[in-house]
Amino acid sequence: MKSLFKTRLGCLLLLIALIAPCGCKEKKAGSEIQSQSNDTLPPSDYKGKELRKVTFLPYWVATAQFAGYYVGIEKGIYRKYGIDLSIIPFKPVVTSTTPISTGEADFAAMWLANAIELKANGTDIVNIAQPSFRSSTMLITKRASNIESLKDMNLRRAGIWAGYEMLPRALFAKYKLDVNIIPIGNTNSLFLIGGVDIIIANWFDEYHAIINSGYDSEELNTFFFADYGFNFLEDGIYCLSEKLQKDPQLCRDFVLATLEGWRYAFTHPEEAIDIVVKYAKNEKVAVNKIHQKWMLDRYRDLYLPEGATDFNNTLSTKDYTLVAGILKDNGTIKEIPDFNRFYQPIIKER
Repeated sequence: MKSLFKTRLGCLLLLIALIAPCGCKEKKAGSEIQSQSNDTLPPSDYKGKELRKVTFLPYWVATAQFAGYYVGIEKGIYRKYGIDLSIIPFKPVVTSTTPISTGEADFAAMWLANAIELKANGTDIVNIAQPSFRSSTMLITKRASNIESLKDMNLRRAGIWAGYEMLPRALFAKYKLDVNIIPIGNTNSLFLIGGVDIIIANWFDEYHAIINSGYDSEELNTFFFADYGFNFLEDGIYCLSEKLQKDPQLCRDFVLATLEGWRYAFTHPEEAIDIVVKYAKNEKVAVNKIHQKWMLDRYRDLYLPEGATDFNNTLSTKDYTLVAGILKDNGTIKEIPDFNRFYQPIIKER
């Protein structure tokens, strides 16, 4: 898997596009019953009524990182909320944010950096839920390279996804490190053969691929960006502001159904993986169950860490300001969109 952000820039085909709590008070969004006690809108009762046709846009191909959506369809969860959901297949030769910008897609999953850039460039999207509140992005080194801390990265070579240099550069600058950044594509090969000392990765994907390439976890050091003050959030749920204003009930039902789909996936992992594999085969995507299980387990860690029972629904001003500020300093955006116009959670406290 590659995120929309790195796919867009790394492949130069896509123009723009999405373990610890963030410190803000958590808003409850874990189940229908919990949501009823906190929300201003009641859940829809669509039993016997015509379903609303809805489309969802992922930022990558069918894998377990979108398991909650696929499970929600297959187990009839969206239909319970009055939604007939269709997932728009990922197409790398098409600007992947076009469907949400034009309204072809009703909802989309995005990384925060992509969404801020899209908003700043004129597409009036809003974040209506942020179930992921911990970035999975990391740097990896081999213990044999004697890089045990950030300071040990000074004057070393780092393989960074082409076009995704912004985040690592910000980290290196903060800690006054002179690191030679080597652009890489969607491969860990340069790191595996010793061409670079450091490589960027997602915990739920590339890290596991490196382990499967012959390295034990004890042979690797990991450095999560979030642990060093760079929590670039992933997998928020977005829609156009117009849709939220016109049909807040649909937006709320979609979020509730999605969270219920994720809960089912986490409590029935084998069934969820079978469902993911089914959709992957339909898209002609090569997947294996072992890697998909790792991915689903890591998503559980990111969504429901350390035995948490309720999903996060908070995008903190701290995380937003951090990402938006780096995007502006980098020259990616000219102005930072107003936070209150960007983040409009559909599941609210009274």
